Amino acid sequence: MSPVTTTNTAAPPLPADLEALMRSLKMPHARALAPDLIATARAQRWEPVEVIKALFTEEAAGRARSMLASRRKAAGFPTGKTFDAWDPDASSIPAPTQQALRTLEWINRRENLVVCGPSGTGKTFFLEALGQQAVEAGMRVAWFRLEDL
Repeated sequence: MSPVTTTNTAAPPLPADLEALMRSLKMPHARALAPDLIATARAQRWEPVEVIKALFTEEAAGRARSMLASRRKAAGFPTGKTFDAWDPDASSIPAPTQQALRTLEWINRRENLVVCGPSGTGKTFFLEALGQQAVEAGMRVAWFRLEDL
């Protein structure tokens, strides 16, 4: 199966009954891709199962993206920092502690985490990155400042 390529000509719209069916099944991601995908499938003579698989793959990926975005928004993170920008060597948190916390096993054991230390040592950055990692792992997170509690 080849990726769908966009050309200058617009693909014909979906038949109304198929559009309505995809709406009733709540398949917005597959519905958005379907016209171009069907045109590509015709041109490249795809097997019907390839078309179905591509539509379901797009719908599943779109739903995963939407859920991740919803969980991130609901968490209320202050800045959006992740471990992509984290420098473990610059932190005063011992490397083994950082690694243990990043496994998120402590969450599954229902353990609490309290981090304290002087201002400017990266506590908030590290905790927000942990929260983002938990969200990416499919968990729900709520961000609170101490002042809000």
